[in-house]
Amino acid sequence: MKFVLPAVAATAALVAPTLAEARQVTFETALKRYGGNGAYVVLYVTDAAGAYKGTLWMAGGKAKYYRHLSDWQRASGGRATEIDGITGASIGSGKTLKITLDLADAMIDAGYKVHVDTSVEDGMDNPSEVVVPLAATASGKPFAGKGYVKSLTVTF
Repeated sequence: MKFVLPAVAATAALVAPTLAEARQVTFETALKRYGGNGAYVVLYVTDAAGAYKGTLWMAGGKAKYYRHLSDWQRASGGRATEIDGITGASIGSGKTLKITLDLADAMIDAGYKVHVDTSVEDGMDNPSEVVVPLAATASGKPFAGKGYVKSLTVTF
């Protein structure tokens, strides 16, 4: 799947104005095997100071459960405009979410980080379960989560 962030994210400098100033980045979030419903998974970006910059993807379609993605909720204010056009189905046990986006080159090696929050109905909530720097040294390396995420790999 290939997705481009909505205009709201573009104003937050997540998407470069031209492809000459952007690169394709693939985010692969593999979930562990667990019992229960599909996981709600959100990927979002913070800058070097820890300030929220935008949401990359939201897996899970019922807004009433978004409050369980607490770090994302706190950072984004839980605004529906943050996820308009970038949502999909929840991710099942042992499955992998793979998305590819064009991100501004200026975000690479500049202190930006991608965060993953997860939650499962009648299960645990895992705020900032895994945090990976958008850095060349991290590209292609799997980072383990502390809850439902087996690994997050960011490749560019």
